[in-house]
Amino acid sequence: MDTLDARWERLAAHAAVTGPADGKRRPLALLFHGCGGVQAHLDDYAAAAVAAGWRAAVIDSFAPRGWSRAYGLSLVCTGARFWGFERAGDVLASIHGLSRRDDVDPGNIVLAGWSHGGWAIMDLMTMALDRPAEARVAGATPALMEGVTGLYLNYPYVGLGTRGGRRDWRYRPRVQGIIAASDHLGGPHLHERAYARARTAGCAVQTVTVAGTHAFDQPQELLLSVSPMRRDAALTRENLHRFESFLRQDVSAPAA
Repeated sequence: MDTLDARWERLAAHAAVTGPADGKRRPLALLFHGCGGVQAHLDDYAAAAVAAGWRAAVIDSFAPRGWSRAYGLSLVCTGARFWGFERAGDVLASIHGLSRRDDVDPGNIVLAGWSHGGWAIMDLMTMALDRPAEARVAGATPALMEGVTGLYLNYPYVGLGTRGGRRDWRYRPRVQGIIAASDHLGGPHLHERAYARARTAGCAVQTVTVAGTHAFDQPQELLLSVSPMRRDAALTRENLHRFESFLRQDVSAPAA
């Protein structure tokens, strides 16, 4: 089993960090991709974070493991490999590694997840972190979560095997949930069940239901043409603006 340092060492080479060109200590948005791996739309969200005065890091969970996009689509998307509770270790290691940078404010970190990435983040919210097996990484403690001030969850997977709607949440960041009305992987009622758990824990939660499909902001490609998923450019623009606004809501974020 990896330690936090060992896991971060693997991830660090594949973490794309961007931000204003200065050495100021700024808040950090950590972006976690869906089961198809890193795609170009995450660069747009990272740019929105930078426009809000934040630093941003797109965390690739596949490249350090030698996994291709085809591998992710065939094995991760189908649930055969790498469930959310396992990937939660990547989230913790990324917090651990990047919060130590001199140009990052360790007390103001937002976790943003798309589909599988949202699953990992929601599962993490239910973990006491008092035993390594929880997130498949050694050395994690609840103290790592103290600097997590917000979650931005884009059509997170909330179906079979997820914990966010079935277990109590243990942490209280502010939460913005983006629900796709035509999400074939889980209807709005499943999403609301998870957010109800967050509210019960004391999280300030806002949800928005958009008239789109799962992965409505991802690049259009052949896969989407033969599946229920459709890119919607207008909804994507709205969501980018919403993400930037979510980050700007925190008064501790410096002006760009």
